[in-house]
Amino acid sequence: MTNDETRRMTANQECLRRMCEAEPVLVDVRPAGEVLPGMLPNLILTSGPALAWDGYVGGQREAIIGGALFEGLARDREEAMRKLSSGEIAVDGCHPHACVGSLAGIYTASMPVFVVRNAATGAYGHCNFYEGTNRRRLNYGVYDAGVHERLDYVHRIVAPVIREAVRRSGGIPLKPLMARALHMGDELHSRNTAASLLFARELYPHLAAMSSHDQDGVLKAVQALTEDHYFFLRLSMAAAKVTADAAHGVKHASVVTAMAFNCRGFAIRVSGLGDAWWTGPHATVQAKLFEGHREDEITWMGGESVIAETVGLGGFSQAAAFPLQAYQGGSPEAMIAHNLEMYEITVGEHTDFRIPYLRYRGSPTGIDILKVVATGIAPVMDIGIAGRDGGQIGAGIVRAPLECFASAAAEYQRRYGSGLPT
Repeated sequence: MTNDETRRMTANQECLRRMCEAEPVLVDVRPAGEVLPGMLPNLILTSGPALAWDGYVGGQREAIIGGALFEGLARDREEAMRKLSSGEIAVDGCHPHACVGSLAGIYTASMPVFVVRNAATGAYGHCNFYEGTNRRRLNYGVYDAGVHERLDYVHRIVAPVIREAVRRSGGIPLKPLMARALHMGDELHSRNTAASLLFARELYPHLAAMSSHDQDGVLKAVQALTEDHYFFLRLSMAAAKVTADAAHGVKHASVVTAMAFNCRGFAIRVSGLGDAWWTGPHATVQAKLFEGHREDEITWMGGESVIAETVGLGGFSQAAAFPLQAYQGGSPEAMIAHNLEMYEITVGEHTDFRIPYLRYRGSPTGIDILKVVATGIAPVMDIGIAGRDGGQIGAGIVRAPLECFASAAAEYQRRYGSGLPT
């Protein structure tokens, strides 16, 4: 083994250690403008590597316009587009502002966000609130009166109650909930049924103590927590963000610390290669569509919920979540095969996230770009599927394009001189 290879392996093990030792704790709920680094009143954040305004198309473009209208940065669609074109309304990616976005990933300054602190490092990560059960949502490229009403409801009713309950709790450790949810049928990306209920249970004593002076608000917040099974997804994303960030910036490391979509394609960030994004085309998709929808409707409008896969969850823990068959298709045999395949491209196994079906083997964690290139095995991810006319039309699994891993590996070899693993 050469010195370069030894340094790479040592650095990659350090990344794995940092991911495993991360301790994400929900400490607050605050407006994005108060807590996101560099967040300005006229700034809209969206998923994936940032593009010039003219580069955004389809549902992601529509979601940005909708964010401008919701925030009151423009009176109508035409004014919003003029201000976006002139730069009076600015657009940037989520990751540089310590947050991650679901699908189009729209953040505006007034939106409430979960504030998650990594107790092991003191660093923070954030994610905004789930919009509710309606398939037409801002993060799926839709903005209309109904979307505005639901966003406003979250801001006025749900978020203040959750904030007060979290503050009364003194902070809620998320990692134990996530580890337990893996034993109850979740993979913490496309299935959060158990995690959402476990989180609600953590809040119940504090919500009960509040009900004497705000019973109606508490009842509505409880309904939002429990009306379906995706409330916890945004907490999972914020927890995964601080976990992945803990492993970023390790010299000689070839470990992926972020994966993201925008409307133009797919991209990764690598621990030892700084903050550059390595881009490729759109991922390949195998989807189960809702009734009445067709494959030619599938479109891409961004998405950073695959931060879950970056830290060993989601598609990297499919064998923990057989109930996903009903939502995104597939079979138990395929889920097991996907899960086992991911061990071939990762540094090691998570010490806390364990998969019962695999005899409590740790989830495959720490995607190594050089292993991806050497094996030709692309990361598998669980995602929701957006339609070209906006809204969610299904769910499924996607495979990341190999091109971004190949270009990142070429830069890694140029910079560090380490060859592909044998």
